Amino acid sequence: MRRGRRPGGENTRALILEAARTEFAATGYDGTSIRGVARTAGVDPRLVHHYFDGKSDLFAAVMAVPINPGARVMHALEGPPQGLGARLVAVFIETWDDPANQAALIGAVRTTLTNHEAAQQVREFVTQEIMSRVVDAYPATSTLTAAERELRVGLVTTQMVGLAMTRYILRLPEISDLCAEELIARIGPAIQGILETGSAAGTPLVGQPAKD
Repeated sequence: MRRGRRPGGENTRALILEAARTEFAATGYDGTSIRGVARTAGVDPRLVHHYFDGKSDLFAAVMAVPINPGARVMHALEGPPQGLGARLVAVFIETWDDPANQAALIGAVRTTLTNHEAAQQVREFVTQEIMSRVVDAYPATSTLTAAERELRVGLVTTQMVGLAMTRYILRLPEISDLCAEELIARIGPAIQGILETGSAAGTPLVGQPAKD
C-alpha cells in the first residue's frame, strides 16, 4: 500500500498536538514551523491550520492553556501609543484574573520553573509573540537599533513576569490584594516609560551617556 499523509479525522488533532510537543521540545519555539509539525504528524499543513490558528495557538494548546496569549495581546495594541502600557497591563490582568484561565496559566509558569526545555520554549514564545509585538507597536522604536529593541523587550518582560509571579504564584499580599485599576495605574506608566525612553530628540537611549 502507498503511504501518504493521514486524512482529517477524530484523532488528527491529537496527532498534531503530539507532533507539536516533539517539535517544540527538539527545536524550541523559534525553530518550530507549521510545516515541520505537519511533517512529523504525517498530515497536510492545511490540516494543522484547520485545527489551530497558527503556531502561537498551537503552542498554547501544547501548554494546555485555554487561551492564546499572543492573540490576546493584540487587543492591547489597539489604540493610541500613549496608552499602550496601561492597556497591556489591563489585558494581562483581565486574562489572568479570569477563573477559566488562571489555573492553567499558573500551571504553565510553574512548569517553566522546573523544566529547562519548557522554560526555553515559553521564553521564546513570550519574546516573539507578545513582548516583541508590544515594543514594535510603539512608533518611536522603528528608529532604534536591534539591540536597543531587544533590551526594551527584556525590560517590559521583567515588569509582566514580575507581576505574574508576585500576584498569582507567590501571592504577595501587597500585590495580590490590589484591584486591577490600581495595578494598571501603578505599572502602566512604568511600561510606558520603558517604551518612551530615548524617543524624544536629544534623550539618551538606555546604556548610552547623555550628550553635553
